[in-house]
Parts: sequence; C-alpha cells; structure tokens
Amino acid sequence: MQQDNDLARAIGTSKIDKLDFRFGAFGAAVPLLFFIIWAITTSVLQLSSEIGLVLGAVFGITLGLFFSKSKWADYAQGLFDGLAQPIGVVAMVAWFYAGMFAQVLQVGGLVEGLVWIGSVTGFTGGLFVGMTFVLAAVFSTAVGTGYGTTVAFATLMYPAGVASGADPTILFAAILAGAVFGDNLAPVSDTTIVSATTQGADVPGVVRSRFKYAIAAAIPTLILFILFGGGGTLDNQESIQATTNPMGLVMLIPFIMVLILALSGHHIITSLTWGIIVAVITIVIFPVGSLNDIIRFNPDSSNIIEGALINGITGYINMAILILLIVACAHLLRLGGTMDAITTILVKWIKDSVKRAEIAIWSIVALLNSAITINTAAEIAAAPFVREIGEKYKIHSYRRANMLDAVTSALGYIFPWGAPVLLGWSTISMMKETYEWLPVVSPTSVFPFVFQGWFLVIVMLIAALTSWGIRYQGKNGEELKERPKD
Repeated sequence: MQQDNDLARAIGTSKIDKLDFRFGAFGAAVPLLFFIIWAITTSVLQLSSEIGLVLGAVFGITLGLFFSKSKWADYAQGLFDGLAQPIGVVAMVAWFYAGMFAQVLQVGGLVEGLVWIGSVTGFTGGLFVGMTFVLAAVFSTAVGTGYGTTVAFATLMYPAGVASGADPTILFAAILAGAVFGDNLAPVSDTTIVSATTQGADVPGVVRSRFKYAIAAAIPTLILFILFGGGGTLDNQESIQATTNPMGLVMLIPFIMVLILALSGHHIITSLTWGIIVAVITIVIFPVGSLNDIIRFNPDSSNIIEGALINGITGYINMAILILLIVACAHLLRLGGTMDAITTILVKWIKDSVKRAEIAIWSIVALLNSAITINTAAEIAAAPFVREIGEKYKIHSYRRANMLDAVTSALGYIFPWGAPVLLGWSTISMMKETYEWLPVVSPTSVFPFVFQGWFLVIVMLIAALTSWGIRYQGKNGEELKERPKD
C-alpha cells in the first residue's frame, strides 16, 4: 500500500490536503516571503530580470523544503498540485493571445498613428496620459482582463505616449490604473465572477452595486493623471515625431472589433482571435505593414520562426513560468494553514461588531493580496473567510463581493512584486528592442502612482470604517438598510 502511495505521488495522481511546517503557519509562508524580498531587493538595486525573478521563486520553494516537517515527497506533491491549478494557466493563455494581438497592431503602425493623432489634436503630455487611462479602463471593462490590457497598452500606448511628451512613469501607472478599473468592474472579469459566485451573488447585481465605488476612485485618478502626466522629455524628440504616420490608425479597426465582440459577451480568447485575423487582413488590404513581419521562417535564426506572432508568445515565456511558481507558493501557504491562523486571530478581535467585521474583511483581503501576487488566487484564498464573517453578521452578498473584489483588483496592480506590474515592465522592456529611445520604468518607481488602485483601496477602507453603502441581507436575499435580528 505504501509503495502504491509513493508511486501515485511520483506520477502526480495523489493530492495533498495538508502540510506541516516548522514555525507553523509562518514556515508555510517562507517560499512566498522569500520571493517578495528577492523581488524588492533586486528591483531596488536595479538588477531585476524575468529569469532572475524565476530564480528567486525557485530559491524560495527550495528553502521551503527545509521548513517542511512533512515528507519532502509530500511537499513536492503539494507544489505540483499548486502548479496544476487553472488560475495560472488561464492568465498565461490570455497573455499569449493579447501579446500576439498587440504585436500585430504594432506591426501595422498603430503606435505611429497614435503619435500622429496626439500631435494633431493636442492630446499630448498629461492629456495623453488621461486618455490612456480612460481607454485602458474601457478596454479592460470590455474584454475582462486587466493582464491582457496591460500587455496591449504597454505595447501600443506606452511608446506612443512617451513620444508624445508623457511622463513615462505616470504613463505606465495610467495603464495599470485602467486595468484596475476594468478588472474590478467588468462583468466578464475573472475577479468579478469569482467574487460574485463565492459570495452567492449574481454578477449583474454585483456590478451595479460596485459602480459607485469604482467611479469615486476614477474621477480623482483621471484629474491627477492629466495634471501630472506631462513633462516627459527625449533628446531625439524631433526624429521620433518625424516617424509618425496617420495610416497606422486603420489598425483601430481590429481594436474596435475586439471591443465590440467582448461587449457582446464573447470569450476573451474568441475576441482576440478574431482581432488577430482582422488585423492581418487589414495589413494585407492597406499598405501599412508586411506579412513577413507577422510571421516568417528563418533557418539561420536560432528561433527558426520569427515575427509578431512568435514575439507575442516568446516575450512572455519567462513570465508564464513565474506565474505558475507564484501560484504554487500560494497553494503551499494554504496547505500550511497560514490562512486559518490569520482567520482565528481576526475572529477573536471582531467579537460582535459589524464595523470590525468589515475592517477584518478589508484587512485579510489586503494582506493576502500583498503576499499572493496573482489577484484571482488571492481572491479565492480570501473568499471563504469573507463569506463566513459576512454571513455571520448578515452583511449582504453584494457588499461582501465588492469588498473582496475591489481590494483584490486594486492591490494586484500596485505592488512592485505583483504579476501585472512585472508583466507591464516585461512588455516595456521587450518594446525597447523596437524603439531604442524608449525608457524602461522599474516596478519600484511606478507603484506610488497607480492612483485608481490606491484610491479604490482607500474608498473601501472608508466604506468599512463609516459603513458607507452597507446593506444587510434578508431571509430571501433582499437588501436591507438595517441589520435584521436573529
């Protein structure tokens, strides 16, 4: 029997439900904590690289072995169980398709077209940054993926904005802020769906109830981006502006079509696939690019296959590996009982106070998102706690879902070690190969300026402290202004 169990673990068919660590719940957090420290340190020292971050995650996982009181084989199987979770895989596939789509649009000259329209209309500097935030918010709300939005806009709007006199750091922050808005509000966003379903709420009702929080954060965000988004300078500004070409604006056709398909309810992969097809057709019909730049075979190259499509995939291979390792670290956190330990402490503190219950919900979601850098994974980890506490104090499912999703969507795009921030940084670094003049903004530089994220976190904290917008749940699920008696 023991040999059968060992064999099952060896081939990955036996799942682990619990792991014991030295120092208890803290020991389970060692792999993730080590990665966070590694990511911050290398970023501050300006030594960050994608493969370096992967190495940091591997070091953290290896260090966790020495804290495991369970068999190392069980620890390894728990790690493999975490790697097999669909959360990371979904994000990877979205990146690849969004990367291919954005690269094809870039081949068609959309960046040059955006620079041209900015110079003609006067939407340069801070106005361009404000426009970028609005467009990113609309796009992410339509397609339901903040990660895909970050990839597309870092590929297209970032170089166009820098060439139009925008401050690079604030522009990068505007892209992330727009992704926050859509990730929080989009009906088809994975965080929206997870927050609603885990709290027993309907998605349309959740979206309607959270609109006021999203707008309360978005208005000051837009104003700040317009005020502080200008001031970017480049030594070769004139030569950059000379490369503008209004013909590139025809690539807005596939861009708009993706928005229409997504808003019509089509899956993000379906929308992006048709976007890629229409983009290629547009390049063929209009003389704005070359099919050779989309895909070509080069026997003399180490990659053999080159072009925009392959760049859209290979540019995110290291990040795909990293996302899987981070999700696995988060899974080890759960197996080691870290969440249960935190929950026990907070429940004792809440006692019979609804206000304390909401502050505890806000705190646990914020804490998990600061450690688990994949927002959906953090949301899933926090959801049972939010529901347990919320139902105990009769807090309505819409309110619970909003508290869960808003803080998750916000903090997921703020921290320098967060997957979306690293994803945008990776994309910008890749775009520097095309635009040599493009400055690369470090993750540690951008995080204070992701205003939509910070304001949304503050708005939800104020809501918890003041009970603004709170609704209680009646016996039939109806919203009540007063807490029902038991």
